Parts: sequence; C-alpha cells; structure tokens
Amino acid sequence: MELTADNKFKKLIVVGDRVLIRPKKSPEKTDSGLYLPPGVQEKEKIQSGYIIKVGPGHPIPMISEEDESWKGSEDKVKYIPLQALEGDLALFLQKGAVEVIYEGEKLFIVPQSSILMLEREEDI
Repeated sequence: MELTADNKFKKLIVVGDRVLIRPKKSPEKTDSGLYLPPGVQEKEKIQSGYIIKVGPGHPIPMISEEDESWKGSEDKVKYIPLQALEGDLALFLQKGAVEVIYEGEKLFIVPQSSILMLEREEDI
C-alpha cells in the first residue's frame, strides 16, 4: 500500500489513555504586530493541536469465573473510552506531552490527563 497524506497514520496504534496530536500552526506575529522568532510559541506551557488518533482508553480488568469453561476465551481487558475524539481541537499541557517526528511531521503523544479542554465542531 502506498503511503499518502490520507493513510499515513492508519498503521499507528495509540496505546491506553493517550492521544496523538498534530500541533496547531502558531502565529508568526503578535496582535500588536511584533514578529516572533521560531520556538517562542513552542516553549509555552499550554499548547493546542488537533487530535488525529486516540487510544482505546483506560483499561479495566474483566472479572472471570474459572468454572464457566463453556464461555470460551475472550479478551480479559475492557476499556473505558476517552472523552477526546479524532478531529477535536485540544488545549494541553506541554509538560505532559512527548514530542515525536513521524514521516517528517512533528506530533505530540499526550495522556488524557494533560488535556485541559476540547473543542468539537459537532454538537455534544
């Protein structure tokens, strides 16, 4: 399969309660017209970006009864889904984020606990 802009994240699996975020382009100048040098916005404590992949959520163990062998072997772990969804705009703490470069693009892997607020286009 050829790697394109549409499918380059298909093979990535985000683990647990983490999300993969593409940082939002930061403004090059302030409201008053001062141009900012590269890296100024990257050092801010709070960053924003669009969620492109989400993990399965918080794992919770399944209670299994050993004497019911007729049930078969199913997954022993269930997940509480995350509040964040793909496409949401997230405000997150830079301190909790891990910066990665994938296919030449800078991304952040962020635990849900570091996300402060979400903005969703559709009605909740």
